[in-house]
Amino acid sequence: MRPRVCCRRSSSFAFASLRLGANLFLLLATAIVIADEAAKTEPELNDSDREHWAYQTPKRAALPEVRDAAWCRTPVDRFILAALEGAKLQPAESAAPAVLLRRVTFDLTGLPPTPEEIAAFERSGDYEAVVDRLLASRAYAERWAQHWLDVARYADSDGYEHDIARPEAWRYRDWVIDALDRDLSIDDFLRLQLAGDELRPDEPQAAVATGFLLCGPDMPDLNRQDERRSMVLNEMTGTVGSALLGLQVGCAQCHDHKFEPISQADFYRLRACFETADFLSQARKEDDSEKDVTSEKWRVFRASKKVGEPSRLWVRGDFTRPGPTLDAGYPRVANLMNVSSTSSSSAAAANGDSTRRTRLAEWLTTPEHPLTPRVFVNRVWQEHFGFGLVRTSNDFGYLGDAPTHPELFDWLAREFVDTGWSLKKLHRLIVTSAVYRQSSTVAADSKADPENRLLAHYPRRRLDGEAIRDAMLAASDGLSDRRGGPGVMPPLPKELLGTIRKDHWKTSKDEEDHRRRSIYLFVRRNLRLPLLEAFDRPDTMASCTRRNRSTIAPQALVLLNSEFAQECAAALAKFVGSQTSQPEQQIKLAYVRTLGRAPTDRELVEANALVDADPAGLEDLCLALFNLNEFVYVD
Repeated sequence: MRPRVCCRRSSSFAFASLRLGANLFLLLATAIVIADEAAKTEPELNDSDREHWAYQTPKRAALPEVRDAAWCRTPVDRFILAALEGAKLQPAESAAPAVLLRRVTFDLTGLPPTPEEIAAFERSGDYEAVVDRLLASRAYAERWAQHWLDVARYADSDGYEHDIARPEAWRYRDWVIDALDRDLSIDDFLRLQLAGDELRPDEPQAAVATGFLLCGPDMPDLNRQDERRSMVLNEMTGTVGSALLGLQVGCAQCHDHKFEPISQADFYRLRACFETADFLSQARKEDDSEKDVTSEKWRVFRASKKVGEPSRLWVRGDFTRPGPTLDAGYPRVANLMNVSSTSSSSAAAANGDSTRRTRLAEWLTTPEHPLTPRVFVNRVWQEHFGFGLVRTSNDFGYLGDAPTHPELFDWLAREFVDTGWSLKKLHRLIVTSAVYRQSSTVAADSKADPENRLLAHYPRRRLDGEAIRDAMLAASDGLSDRRGGPGVMPPLPKELLGTIRKDHWKTSKDEEDHRRRSIYLFVRRNLRLPLLEAFDRPDTMASCTRRNRSTIAPQALVLLNSEFAQECAAALAKFVGSQTSQPEQQIKLAYVRTLGRAPTDRELVEANALVDADPAGLEDLCLALFNLNEFVYVD
């Protein structure tokens, strides 16, 4: 028997469902209209928005008066000492020569001083000559290139699921090293990375420099290439904001920034500076690494006079929901010069819309720019002292920290620009200062400044993973001097190799390549060498302006038990054994090569006991030296 159906009830239910559906559709349509209308409005800036210190052009302050002027070696010291005296603190005594030599050598080159360099400094005592020698070395460029590659989120692969290799990426890495080696002015350094193809169309290396913009992760196999393009452009824009401006503009992809005076339109005006170029259609093949860099097969920007996709705001950051059109431009709150990238007053306006990146580069490197010089000065200070004058090195906005020494900060920013944006001159100014030469001994009155923000003593710092690895190779006389070229792949532990695709890590056949400086290792986004991962190497999926400094158990395990550590210890023992047959001299040489000093009397007695007790005692000693805090920390 078929059940009876009440026609009245069923029709009422259907009508109610229809009405509900219609209402939901109306609500959704209304929400879309409201969102679209909201996209067309932009909050106006007022004077209070621009009162924040970071949006004011740096001004060179007069050097402050101090009571102990004899302590000061450079103008930097006057500002530091004035703050210390104001807090009734005294600077620490000068560091011992051996400590200072090890500190500045690691800071500038990422390598330990050699026994010969230690002996020469003990004889001459000429510290400034040491600084000049280090700055002139290729090792300096390799070390400081790594800091910039962190910021540039450099890698040799795309990331994500397939992590496709980028066999040409090393060209950008080598360009950075070469630029720092010849002390290319930082304004040119930035301009070429943003618009090298436009500025110098006849120079292949200028196009390579634009690899900075495309260093980020990518998904070339994405079904919708318009979605892929939007993702790359958004990531690129956010990176330029944090890396060059010290502002989190990426937070405004979907809506006006919640805390900073940065609108969604600000974000998309900045993004529009990059939209005219076709940079994703270029083919990339695994076997192209030796082809001419001028081919269109390289994943770099190429100058184009074609005007795209008009630039527009995308509602809620959705690449399928076009909002109003926008001219290319710059974040208004940082644009005190009120320059528009489409303004007829722009230097490259005559070439039309194809020079947006050139005008962005010129705006960013204007000497009066409130952010760019400060951002670079802060990062250099950070790498020498562990923390920047602004501790939030990627956020100079309202949520970031205020400068600990605002007048010094502005003085350094003006000095940096006025001396030609020279990174080497800035290094020299800082590392020859009295504040840099202090001992790391904490004074009894340190409670007045428990975080050492005023720098009453030098802050003890742990080396990063690359410096630890390179120092182990250098100490054991195994560090290769080969430079440049495609990234190399040293052996990986078998248990790690078993977790990845076989074609993702092909151990380099030449064993000398296994001992190259860490900057020349292949950087795969989905895989990090155990030693580097243990010591906080960034994952390269985003710009890293300051590395973590963690203390975790795997650090001790990798230094004590890894095959790499064992091999370095054996190589060091073999090397010192080849230099002298006297156990006591072998011990002294091992100490100098690892710690930069001779052993104390007590250490010598204990080390002799270890070496005499076992045929493998010298290797055990070398391994123990690699595991000392004194080896992985700089005083």
